[in-house]
Amino acid sequence: MRIRAIKETCLYITDLDGAENFYSNVLEFNVFSKSKGHHVFFKIGQSMLLLFNPDSSRLKLHPPAHYGGGKQHLAFEVKAGIYNQTKEQLISKGINITDTMVWKNGMESFYFEDPFGNVLEIVPEGIWG
Repeated sequence: MRIRAIKETCLYITDLDGAENFYSNVLEFNVFSKSKGHHVFFKIGQSMLLLFNPDSSRLKLHPPAHYGGGKQHLAFEVKAGIYNQTKEQLISKGINITDTMVWKNGMESFYFEDPFGNVLEIVPEGIWG
């Protein structure tokens, strides 16, 4: 197989209006599609962030039902040259940085949470090689 990338990533959040507000206003993602009470989709570069209401998506027959819960995690990549600026922007918006990691290659990433407890991370381009 020659899979090139992860195209979609899902988070499962029951408060889709609150999620749309956070991801649109704080992280400045543009809404690609939404269905009231069911989902909100954001296009980020070549990937899609899909926010599903797990109460709705667990009942689906087509596409197959899927749902999750708990403290989910995903990381967003920024150009290395704006990594620190991105961190400062989030702090200025009232986001609490919960952890910072310096990886074996010397590059740093930082963690914060969305209002629903999901663990989000900002990584600079090149962190994985």
